[in-house]
Amino acid sequence: MQETIYLDHNATTRIAPEVFDAMEPWLRGGYGNPSSSYSLGRQASAALDTARSQVAALAGCQPAEILFTSCGTESINTAIHSALALDPDKRHIVTSAVEHSATIKLCEFLARRGYEITWLPVDAAGRLDTAQLEKSIRPDTAAVSLLWANNETGVLFPIGEIAEIARSKKTCLHIDAVQAFGKIPLSLEPLGIHFMSFSGHKIYAPKGVGALYASRRMRFTPLLRGSQEDGRRGGTQNVASIVAFGKAAELADPQTTAPATAALRDRLESSILSAVPGSSVNGDTTNRLPNTTNISFEGIQSENALVMLDERGICCSAGSACTSGSVHASHVLKAMGLPEGRARASLRFSIGRHTTPAEIESASATIAATILKLRSLAPAASPLAPR
Repeated sequence: MQETIYLDHNATTRIAPEVFDAMEPWLRGGYGNPSSSYSLGRQASAALDTARSQVAALAGCQPAEILFTSCGTESINTAIHSALALDPDKRHIVTSAVEHSATIKLCEFLARRGYEITWLPVDAAGRLDTAQLEKSIRPDTAAVSLLWANNETGVLFPIGEIAEIARSKKTCLHIDAVQAFGKIPLSLEPLGIHFMSFSGHKIYAPKGVGALYASRRMRFTPLLRGSQEDGRRGGTQNVASIVAFGKAAELADPQTTAPATAALRDRLESSILSAVPGSSVNGDTTNRLPNTTNISFEGIQSENALVMLDERGICCSAGSACTSGSVHASHVLKAMGLPEGRARASLRFSIGRHTTPAEIESASATIAATILKLRSLAPAASPLAPR
């Protein structure tokens, strides 16, 4: 049976064995409702407190500032809606053209209901112009919502500078840190950010659990009303998954793992670029996540490459997992100014904690051979063919 080499950790991660072990007792015997006052409920409530402290420690904030949600998308929606509730007369939102679909779809929805959205552009390397951000914030700006790390290219926005601009403008700031959390060191306390979104399944916890940092200095309006999570998020908590999320956060050590991860990423990237003429990296190669590379290959279609790579045991993607199956080119790459053809000839590779040097060596050879094979099947599309 062919061994699978998984290079799509930005889409999701497998549950770490230690995380599963921490979660399992709460799937079997730990069935108490954490809102109940008897011992089973108190045990579940204590487990939530532990998980909250573990997630807060990785985020660099106070445990009371963490509330648990079902996913990163819910966290993003909660943060933006809470920001808008601060002053209903403010009807302007600033975001970027390369956000995750959760933010984009919400802003498009709000635009249909009378909000004005400023979509900040990025340059050819996927970088944000902070001077333009500063000029875009107005007296009626209700919120600025930007991602920390792009899920497709890995490009990092300058969060410290962004936070300083929002602070100087006295504007509510939400950061989508779903891809950054656990991959690079975070420390929320000195930044002055108001909201930040996280997701469990990006850091080796199960799907269906997320978290939102809500600054204790901000007035908060819940999206789902109820008594749980100190009145900030209604609905009985998913204790097993929250315990798993906490354990995954405890295990994450980006300060230690980032250099080794980047070395493997660079090895994969350089091997592919040297073996495949007409290949190039999309996005800033300096300020990016340590695990991510996005490469375009002249003369192919990414959809065809994905099928053939899957047959050869390589899991990767053409962009965000949330838009897989789309017939359109990546909105991130198009916002960076890539031509349609190059955007549709790009693949994202994202490595993880368990990726080995042997897997990188095998994958790079397979990827290069696959791209060259695809070109041989369509010689008219070769980068060396006349145009």
